[in-house]
Amino acid sequence: MEIPETHYARSGDVSIAYQVVGDGPFDVVLVPSVSHVELAWTMANHQGEIPRRLASFARLIVFDRRGMGMSDRAAGETLEIRMDDVRAVMDAAGSTRAALFGILDGGMMSLLFAATYPERVSAVAALCSVPRVGWAPDYPWGLTPEQLRAAKEGFMGFFFGSREVAASTARSVARGSEPTDEDVLVDIDYLRRACATPRTFEAYIDAFFEIDIRHVLSGIQVPTLLIHGTATSLYSIEAARYMAERIPGARLLELEGAEMIPWGADLRRALDESEAFLKEAWGSGAWEEPEPERVLSTILFTDIVGSTERAAVLGDRAWHELLERHHELVRRQLGRFRGKEVNTAGDGFFASFDGPARAIRCAEAIVDGVHALGLEVRAGLHTGECELLDGKVAGIAVHTGARVAAEAQPGEVLVSSTVKDLVAGSGLAFQDRGTHELKGVPGEWHLYAVQT
Repeated sequence: MEIPETHYARSGDVSIAYQVVGDGPFDVVLVPSVSHVELAWTMANHQGEIPRRLASFARLIVFDRRGMGMSDRAAGETLEIRMDDVRAVMDAAGSTRAALFGILDGGMMSLLFAATYPERVSAVAALCSVPRVGWAPDYPWGLTPEQLRAAKEGFMGFFFGSREVAASTARSVARGSEPTDEDVLVDIDYLRRACATPRTFEAYIDAFFEIDIRHVLSGIQVPTLLIHGTATSLYSIEAARYMAERIPGARLLELEGAEMIPWGADLRRALDESEAFLKEAWGSGAWEEPEPERVLSTILFTDIVGSTERAAVLGDRAWHELLERHHELVRRQLGRFRGKEVNTAGDGFFASFDGPARAIRCAEAIVDGVHALGLEVRAGLHTGECELLDGKVAGIAVHTGARVAAEAQPGEVLVSSTVKDLVAGSGLAFQDRGTHELKGVPGEWHLYAVQT
């Protein structure tokens, strides 16, 4: 097949390489893990077969994630930044709504994207994706810290170690599908040419292993197909079943005996099922659904500490002038970090964001900025599924955000565990503030203070 023309979309100050292939009736965006948009078309395995098959029945948009392939070698990616990259590629390709086909952590990102931007997503197919990689007391299928270290060493050895180590690892990953030695060695050469530098790849692995999207799953409203091999040792089939139980209406295709990335007949079956699933979604009108009624948002609440006492000391006029300067500063930071002002009551702000890391950065800027005014504020954040009422967010997630803010100390940015779990790779650090009962909100909530 002739290699399609490569274009570049601008996402912030990073250039993302992408291609548009096929002329099917609907759009599909292939969200990769490791990739190279031009070399992929020359491959006989899943790297080439997946885009070829998708382009045979849809208008396919394929791209290289930042830091890999033909995209800029930018480090420090987060799920939030990767969502920005997908939006930039879709906009550049003229796609208002598309299905997402995600591989490994690309599937995790696709699910988060669908919850955050339901108006842009018609369906999701995720290949060998899990909600988190690491073990937790309420998630026994994850890897222990020792297993995570061993897995990281294995990935680094596969990509940047000796040819013999890479060949052994590749055969292990593909066992059960009986690839030939030539298949394995060609795959190794492709991956080594397509991946990033050791430093950026290590940062990618670290971020991948920290991601946790479990709290997002119930908010995914689009048709979802999960594809998972039952024999994979790194990402348990139980993790895929966990996701299928929590995503409304999700289907799970279990490939009996298949490893992490399917080869041969298993791959063909996965693509057959994906094609049927996406065509069914197209036929059901999923690309023409009305505006969403619910959306995943990060909620920010701030308020001035000791405002009543300060107002009494300054008097009405001076306090009003100081409050105006405070409001101007907060609104300037909201604009800078793409926050939407929802409400302002007295000395407090209520805003929403489409990304938790931006929301935290905004809160930090507000807390720091008001010092010049002689003020101190507290801030609280929570990420959750919100109702959309007249374009504004509402619901239990909003109440939770308000209660988190009420627990914050003066000058502190306090976040729920959901927010913390979604900012892996951002460089943000947190201090454990323990579990709390939030007034009017069911259950106990683990809270964390952002470290400056």
